[in-house]
Amino acid sequence: MERFMIIGERIHCISPSIRKALEEKNPEPILKRAKEQIDAGAHYIDFNIGPAERNGEELMTWGVKLIQENFNNIPIALDTANKKAIEAGLKVYNRENGKPLVNSADAGPRIDLLDLAAEYDAKCIALCAKEGIPRDNDERMGYCTELLEKGMMLGMDPEDILFDPLCLVIKGMQEKQMEVLEAIRMMTEMGLKTTGGLSNISNGAPKDIRPILDSAFLSMAMANGFSSAIINPCDKELMKAIKSCDVIKGNILYADSYLEL
Repeated sequence: MERFMIIGERIHCISPSIRKALEEKNPEPILKRAKEQIDAGAHYIDFNIGPAERNGEELMTWGVKLIQENFNNIPIALDTANKKAIEAGLKVYNRENGKPLVNSADAGPRIDLLDLAAEYDAKCIALCAKEGIPRDNDERMGYCTELLEKGMMLGMDPEDILFDPLCLVIKGMQEKQMEVLEAIRMMTEMGLKTTGGLSNISNGAPKDIRPILDSAFLSMAMANGFSSAIINPCDKELMKAIKSCDVIKGNILYADSYLEL
């Protein structure tokens, strides 16, 4: 069994300090956040520059080279709504330690990002949605199948597509949580890999409650086959939950010191 894959989410333009660093091309805040996440156990670093309509190509090129040159070619998830910016990042990407990850295609207007991932032999997150949140798992799995077929027609290895069932906020969508977990199980039984933005689960909840909700959902998701997530790896309790689930699932060997590894 493969260990759970952690995609670090903390280099995100929604953060005021990161947004300022991106505007000024100041490497220090970017490198600081990257180091914190790598030291905490992240396998991929998500580099989110947002829409980046004006200078996206230049910004993505700068960011990918900056992070990889400073951290032994750490694998990166290229995260933006700007397709040209993603392609610019793919062109300069160093694959020595892993393929790039395109974040993300969907079954609607962003489906052509699968074409881009196939062209550059990259991994791709495939959001199982077209317009908004799927009504139910019939619709969700329909989009999953559509994205899988599209990727395979393009020659992609299904192992390189991470299917995102959409992690939904508990505060307002509590009745949908078990449905998402069931979708993860269904995708896993199809032999597919899965991922999702875990912090969506607890969005809007009190600060002290968020780690509890996130850890509980993640543990239940891993029991259903969840194979990766976009998370804050600096959340120590969350990382303990992931390591514990990996041990229980047999993904890593048990040792009394396993939490320190």
